[in-house]
Amino acid sequence: MPEIIDLRKSFEKALEKSVSILNKGGLIVFPTDTVYGLAAKFDEDDAIERIYKVKGRDQTKALAVLIGNADQINIISPGISESAMKLTRVFWPGALTIIVKKREDIKTPLSMDNSIGIRIPDDPFVRQLSELVGPLATTSANRSGYPSTTKIDEVLEQIGDWVDLIVDGGECEGGIPSTVVDCRFEEIKILREGAIPKEEIFNKLTIDF
Repeated sequence: MPEIIDLRKSFEKALEKSVSILNKGGLIVFPTDTVYGLAAKFDEDDAIERIYKVKGRDQTKALAVLIGNADQINIISPGISESAMKLTRVFWPGALTIIVKKREDIKTPLSMDNSIGIRIPDDPFVRQLSELVGPLATTSANRSGYPSTTKIDEVLEQIGDWVDLIVDGGECEGGIPSTVVDCRFEEIKILREGAIPKEEIFNKLTIDF
């Protein structure tokens, strides 16, 4: 059984313990604005490979990266398109994952090609954690093919034996995964419609900033 820390009782303790475990190459589970997430530091090869084993899937399906602020985009990507910039101004922090070009010097198995998904979650704990340890390689905290988890008992049932720390934040209010938009080119493409409807995505692109 992993250690479980109640985020609602001690934000600082949960943050301190999470930083410690991530910096040692460990895996943690935490609540986000959508569902519970499973995470490691983006530059820890062994930890990222553990994520794939915990999920029960091969590395052909990419992991996403959660960041704490827009400045951290540059750690992951050489740059983003104007369309991507528009969408992040409107929907970040929030349930939007943008697919962008990945920096060539990133060697960890986050994805099989030169693309990567990035998001700033609307969750102060995850944002602060990312600012302290850097970008986080993440995926939903569930076994591949099983429902996403929004409660701790669901996390424990599916992957509890394979992680180092679970941060208990109660039930995730969102419950719906993020919307994923391919923003590598000026003409965007919706890859997964999630918490943000596709009509809202396209409507915001017509706004001049």
